[in-house]
Parts: sequence; C-alpha cells; structure tokens
Amino acid sequence: MKIILLGYMGSGKSTLGKILAERRNLPFIDLDSYIESKENKEIKEIFKEKGEIYFRKLEHDYLKNLLQSETDFVLALGGGTPCFGNNMNLILEHSPYVFYLRYSPKKLAERLKCEKRNRPLIADIDDENLEDFIRKHIFERNMFYNQAHFIIASDNFSIDESLAQIEMNIIGKSQ
Repeated sequence: MKIILLGYMGSGKSTLGKILAERRNLPFIDLDSYIESKENKEIKEIFKEKGEIYFRKLEHDYLKNLLQSETDFVLALGGGTPCFGNNMNLILEHSPYVFYLRYSPKKLAERLKCEKRNRPLIADIDDENLEDFIRKHIFERNMFYNQAHFIIASDNFSIDESLAQIEMNIIGKSQ
C-alpha cells in the first residue's frame, strides 16, 4: 500500500503523513527530505546551483523510483511535485490512495505567515499579498491537485479529523 499526500505548502502533508504512517505501521517519506538526503544538499541549494528544471527532473526520477519500488509507505509530496512532467499520471498509476489536503487560500495564508522565512517561495512576499499569491498558485495547480482520488477539505478539521477522513477512505476503498 502506497498512500500519497499532496497539496499546497502548509497543508500538513508531512505532519499528517508521519502520524498516518505510524498508525498504519508504514515508513514515512517526505519527498523533499528524501531528495535532500540522496543529493546531500538542500532543495534551495539545488535550485540555486542547477535551476528549477534540473530539480524537477531529479524530483521526477526519485518519485518514479519510489513509486516503482515494492515498498509500501506514506509519501508526502512537495507542493509542486504533481504539477510537473507526467508526475500526476505516474502517482495515480501507482496508488489508489492519493489524497489532496485542500485548504482555502485564506487558511493557508494564516498557516504560512509565521513560517515564511523557512519557505523560499513566499519568504519575500508581504503578509498583505500572501493570500493573493497563494490563490493564484492554487488556481494554477488545481488542475493537478483535483485529480487525486480523495479530496480532504481541511479548513475546519483538526489533525485527528483529517486523519479520520483519510482512514475512512482507505478502509472504504480496500473493502
């Protein structure tokens, strides 16, 4: 069983993924962290040294290798991962458990304001413009995100409620 979590930055993919993996006794993989450990460099360094196109090719190759492996896991994707190359088709082909953790741009802006300095993509965006930036980005990415098998509308859910929604869909799909 490969369980894939996707969504915009700040949607809780890693937080939920770790708990879900523990509950299901599966390894947890954060794709960005996985790439950093394999490359022995931070993502921002790879971007700076080689550019986004190089990074997206690297990301695709690691994603493909993980998905084609025999190993079961919970995988948290980077926010942009589904949107490049044929990554979304690859993801859907290798797992019936693909979850989009959907938040409104307003809620994401609230969640991300305090961690902007750790997020290079939004580090230089004023708080007043953050929600509009996120709204535009999500609009561009929704075509990919909405292909997930399950959409968890998370604005009003606690972590436990989001996990319950995921678990309920996994159980329902496996029966």
